[in-house]
Amino acid sequence: MAVLVTGGAGYIGSHMVLRLCDAGETVVVLDNLTTGFDWAIDHRAKLVEGNAGDMVLVGKVIAKHKIEAIIHFAGSIVVPESVADPLKYYANNTATSRNLIEAAVTGGVKHFIFSSTAAVYGNAGLEPVAETTQLMPESPYGRSKLMTELMLADVAAARPLTYGVLRYFNVAGADPKRRSGQSSPTATHLIKVASQAALGQRAQMGIFGTDFPTPDGTGVRDYIHVTDLVEAHALLLGYLRGGGASITMNCGYGRGFSVREVIQTVKAVSGVDFKVVEEPRRAGDPASIVARADKVRQVLGWKPAHDDLKEIVDAALTWERYLATRNR
Repeated sequence: MAVLVTGGAGYIGSHMVLRLCDAGETVVVLDNLTTGFDWAIDHRAKLVEGNAGDMVLVGKVIAKHKIEAIIHFAGSIVVPESVADPLKYYANNTATSRNLIEAAVTGGVKHFIFSSTAAVYGNAGLEPVAETTQLMPESPYGRSKLMTELMLADVAAARPLTYGVLRYFNVAGADPKRRSGQSSPTATHLIKVASQAALGQRAQMGIFGTDFPTPDGTGVRDYIHVTDLVEAHALLLGYLRGGGASITMNCGYGRGFSVREVIQTVKAVSGVDFKVVEEPRRAGDPASIVARADKVRQVLGWKPAHDDLKEIVDAALTWERYLATRNR
């Protein structure tokens, strides 16, 4: 039996592959390599190049490799882009997920883990959001993810499939063993962009919105180390294999940092005072989103090992330095 990781050549997916391979799992990666990198995939995993929404291909992969579980990361993730091009997000996220779920059910896959997002909550305010908080996504990105959550619930009620949904907050950092990290040069993640500015790869960076109803006027987010995030996935897989019921959980640390605080941390860790300019708000960005993550700790026994913003920033900087040498 094997685990299929869609988007396994991407940022979070490649870390998931590492975690599974380290545990001795048989892993198959399905990725179209439009934003991922084949070199980022651990050599112990098998790569199948293709689209997660291709039901014929997915069906063949499930049958050939005896796929027991799917962990679904593949999709588009940039909030402002989703506002400008919503159909891309409903195609890449919602429609692809729908086809993947059908292929999973047809192929007899037992468990399905879905990479969702805190964006399903919308502009929740400064208080941490629990899984019971009203879902009011403010962008096509958030809505496209929520649609997949709803599809999974409906399918699991009708078919013998158990699922787990993890609603991520802001993922950052890199593998502590320096085997993977956020490798896309065009990624919009704040800590990556700030790291690039600190290393002189950008002349400056922007703060998008300084008039939010937050303590310093900039957006507040809950930053989680990618290694802690994939550990939660591994625990969730074990929970489902052990007979656990389908479940939806937040995955964050429960503490928020503003954009200004993150930038100051990057400057302090790097020792570089890079240029920062203030820009207007971006479409679809909420003022604040912080997790209430009691459930994932209680149900899965999840114990974060990297809950430190300086450690996250240091890991991101280290990875950016590696990429700079690798791409020469």
